[in-house]
Amino acid sequence: MEHAEYAGVSPLGADGRGAANDAMILCCECGVAIQPNPANMCVTCLRNHVDITENIPKQAVLHFCRNCERYLQPPNEWIQASLESRELLAVCLKKLKGLKEVKLVDAGFIWTEQHSKRIKVKLTVHGQVSGGTVLQQIFVVEFTVQNQMCNDCHRTEAKDFWRCLVQVRQRAENKKTFYYLEQLILKYKAHENTLGVKPEHGGLDFFYVSENHARRMVDFLMTMVPAKVTTSKRLISHDIHSNNYNYKYNWSVEIAPISKDSIVCLSKKLRQQYGNISPICLVNRVSSSIHLIDPMTAQIAEVTSQVYFRAPFEGICNPKQLVEYVVMDIEVINEKDRKSYPGQGTLSFKHVLCDIWVVRASELGINENTIHTRSHLGHLLRVGDSVMGYNTGEANINDAEFDKLSPELVPDVVLVRKHYDRQARLSQRLWKIKHLADEATDERSKHDYHEFLDDIEENADIRGQINIYRDSKKTMPVEAPAASGDVPHITLEEMLEDLTLECADDDMGEAPQDGDDAAEPQL
Repeated sequence: MEHAEYAGVSPLGADGRGAANDAMILCCECGVAIQPNPANMCVTCLRNHVDITENIPKQAVLHFCRNCERYLQPPNEWIQASLESRELLAVCLKKLKGLKEVKLVDAGFIWTEQHSKRIKVKLTVHGQVSGGTVLQQIFVVEFTVQNQMCNDCHRTEAKDFWRCLVQVRQRAENKKTFYYLEQLILKYKAHENTLGVKPEHGGLDFFYVSENHARRMVDFLMTMVPAKVTTSKRLISHDIHSNNYNYKYNWSVEIAPISKDSIVCLSKKLRQQYGNISPICLVNRVSSSIHLIDPMTAQIAEVTSQVYFRAPFEGICNPKQLVEYVVMDIEVINEKDRKSYPGQGTLSFKHVLCDIWVVRASELGINENTIHTRSHLGHLLRVGDSVMGYNTGEANINDAEFDKLSPELVPDVVLVRKHYDRQARLSQRLWKIKHLADEATDERSKHDYHEFLDDIEENADIRGQINIYRDSKKTMPVEAPAASGDVPHITLEEMLEDLTLECADDDMGEAPQDGDDAAEPQL
């Protein structure tokens, strides 16, 4: 599958009217009548005497690592490249040294069976021969794929594959902040330079070869969530002749043990710093800072990472202590009355303050004594709705700051979020999220994970920070469930299509048939 022809030789005369069609000469080799050209030879004789591809190898070797599925790009770089991709074509062309002597016009793959360990590339080149004649030639280069383990995989197999370790931990009863951080790492591809990710109790371990990559990961974590870092290094070897030291570095990133929907008790100094906010606050959101809201006045505060670790506090009530209540009556507080609260901080106008009367769901119809409290969920709750809250009067709270508070500063019930039917939510959940590593979870971790999925559905700000994928295992219902009501759900427009690579024959192309050479594209 190799032929040559003239390129750039015009059959027209000087006046452009075809006057040169009558002037014919004989080939100096075979005597065939041809049109004049600088070599005075026909195409067949010119091809027999001159080969512009003689310095280009027709066979070469590609090195492929089976563990990480990367190809070796000369001199020592390993890159990801799928079959018949531009990246793989660039790797093949860099293997051919003689291409600098000719002009490359076209290059493309020829179909080969995917398990044959052969890759064929068809090239079209232009080359100038004696007399200034430009010759075009098409030829095929066959590459043999050989397996070779890359340096990173070799270190992995040798059990000495990392120089830097980043340990991410959150020692808390609720892990929703850790789940949120995991999705941020996936969205921004902060883990792309890792050698491996290993799940550990309470977090993940990231392994690196380069210290710069590990520091970049630590900086990313410190930017996304409130955390503190501890650095250490260990001497592995020392060459006394060259004065070279070999260290292994370790970064321990401790995430603040605070998660969404937890209740915290602030110290007096911290309350004064944030405009005399109430001591009992609800964690509304955790991002680079801890966002607090006072459920009694809807006053908000943002505690930065530096302020938190200077005077740390923990949750006095966590989501596993939530109790279900039923709304019996609700009365919205006017905006004019809201401004008369004793604090001087910022109010949240996304929430509506209300007086609310609730009854514990387990005592509905048995105990008619309603509990009165204030809540910031007036924009969500209606009479008859279910709401999750904390019963601070019956909770076993062990906190020094909480013991200092007078009873009138502690509400009997703190309402957290509206409660929706679990079955209705699961029927509408046609999406999924990805994970860095498969982690063995107990029942408590599964409960925290499902609560994190609920937060994704209820909060559009969280959805904007993570990637949500369409779950192909679940089918779209023809009609929406009639009993779904106002259950929050994620629309199809907010989901991404999950990419799955399948090595099918249709994707690889079809085998060339007889006569396909005539259909080769010419430039």
